[in-house]
This record gives sequence, structure tokens and C-alpha cells, in this order.
Amino acid sequence: MLALYGHPFSSYTWKAQIALLGSGLEHEFRIVDGDHPDHGKIVAMAGPAGKFPVLQDGQNLIFEATSIIEHLQLHHVEPDVLLPSDAEAAIGVRMLDRVFDNYVMGNMQEVVNEHIRDAENPDMTRIGEARERLERSYAWLEGWLQYYPAQGQVTLIECAAAPSLFYADWVLPIADSFPRLKAWRAHLLALPPVSTCVEAARPYRAFFPLGAPDRD
Repeated sequence: MLALYGHPFSSYTWKAQIALLGSGLEHEFRIVDGDHPDHGKIVAMAGPAGKFPVLQDGQNLIFEATSIIEHLQLHHVEPDVLLPSDAEAAIGVRMLDRVFDNYVMGNMQEVVNEHIRDAENPDMTRIGEARERLERSYAWLEGWLQYYPAQGQVTLIECAAAPSLFYADWVLPIADSFPRLKAWRAHLLALPPVSTCVEAARPYRAFFPLGAPDRD
């Protein structure tokens, strides 16, 4: 059986688990925390940074959420589910995966990291710059969404978009001037694989460094 190592509050754990749940793949979720040191040891040895998520498939350990999803598409799901078989179309999907990881999640994480570094006196200049970059990403996605209608199928795009937009909206709420993006975020959170992750993470919201909003 497939086993996913991670934490319910981790955005990149969500990314991999949304792919597993959305594809209907039976798997065991193995939480990485202080109560499960053996799980942490597996994660520590899997990759150079010792970070989750990690997928165990038999004797194979796959780290990095995007690589996990690529592995699932190659070995465990029908063609054209998580990624298209057509190489040209797959380039576009992978490009959007990078947009969400680097330009949405990355900028969100910079804001969070500043509050982790110094909760009492975060660097507001760096936070402001990260939020400006995040808003530029929102604007770009608003335009892109006119060509990408909401769908029920979970692909690499949805796997990357759902956790990044979930948490990004907590550090910079999506403005009403981006109606497509705002509606799409709501659509993503309503997808069953995503809502499962949202509910599993709910008990850990008190750990969000900026304070979790009373919504979602």
C-alpha cells in the first residue's frame, strides 16, 4: 500500500494528498510529529533537506510534492488524470504548478517566515514586498482564469493551487477586484479531496504564526 508521510497543516502535504484522494488511490497517512519519531526518521533519510511530504511506494521513497504527483501519474492512475499525456500540454500544466509553488506559496511563506523569525517585530518592509509580489500573482491568475474554467477533476494544477491559495488568502485576502480568482478559490476548497484536507488541518490552526482567520 502507498504511504504518505506529512502533517495535516502542511501545505505541501496537502498538495500530495489531494492527488491521492482525488485519484481514489488507497493509501495510509503517516503523520510526522513528536509522537511518531519513526515517521520522522523515514522523512529525514528520504531527501537532503529531510522535509515532508514523502511517499513510500514499496521500497521507493519519493520526496517533493510535484515529484510525488508525477510518480502517481506514471505508476498508479489512468493516463491524462493528473497530467496530460501530450508533452506540449504537460508543459503548460507544469508551468502553472511552478506559478503556484514559487509565486503564490513562495511569497505567502516569506510573510509567514518573517513572523516566525520575530513575532513581536517582523520586518514590515520585507512583508510589504512579499505582499506586493503576491498581489501581482493574483492579478496574473485573474487573467489566466478566463481561459481555465473550474472543473471537478483534480490535476496537478488543482493540487498546487488549492493549498497555495488557501494559505495565501490568509496573509493577503484576495480582493473583490479579482472575482475569478476569489470564486475559483471557493470552488477549490469545496472539492471533496481539498475539503478533506481543510478539515484535517482545522485542529492545528492555532499554530498559524499570523493568527488564522475565523473563516474557511
